[in-house]
Amino acid sequence: MVMSRGTFWRNQSGATMVEMAIAMPMLMTLLLGFVDFGYAFYQWNAGNKAVQAGARLAQISSPIASGLLLEAKTPSNSLDVGNAVPANTYSYICTASAAGAVSCTCGTGATCQNLNVNQAAFDFIFNGSATRPGMLTFLPTLLKSEVQIQYQASGLGYWTRPNGPVPTITVSIQQHPFQFFFLAGFLGLGTITMPSMLSTVTGEDMKSTYP
Repeated sequence: MVMSRGTFWRNQSGATMVEMAIAMPMLMTLLLGFVDFGYAFYQWNAGNKAVQAGARLAQISSPIASGLLLEAKTPSNSLDVGNAVPANTYSYICTASAAGAVSCTCGTGATCQNLNVNQAAFDFIFNGSATRPGMLTFLPTLLKSEVQIQYQASGLGYWTRPNGPVPTITVSIQQHPFQFFFLAGFLGLGTITMPSMLSTVTGEDMKSTYP
């Protein structure tokens, strides 16, 4: 039976299916977007916890920059003995390569005794131990190359202090990408990086053993 033109335009058979075909992609995108962005917020929070844990471990463990232990021992002017160590007298910035090998550089305007590194100290801060969670515990997708740890003089401590320098320690995560499960390929969200996050503390005993 041939349907007349007027009947064809008035016929609503299959209209629901067409409407569903139009609406479903938008609804699924919205739903999966909620899931992905909720997980992104979780990752952001985990990153904050990771830098806090890393800063705490750096605060109470052996420094990555071996030269830090030599700082503030002998002032250039003997009259400065007992005076506060000026800010930025030393500044060690320690990072890791893609392979995980650590190196330290001296910050702009600072003077560093030597740039030897303690790889085990960095690994401890990153991985933690059986009793102390490290940065990786909180953010399992974190790479060593995305972590920066800085030891810097900030005016605390004094020259010839018996227990060594009192650095300000800053642990930061840089260029770590968000992980999107559903929308990475669909909307190109796989290239979004987290904002740089950091935690700053004051060094304490700066050694892994007591006393």
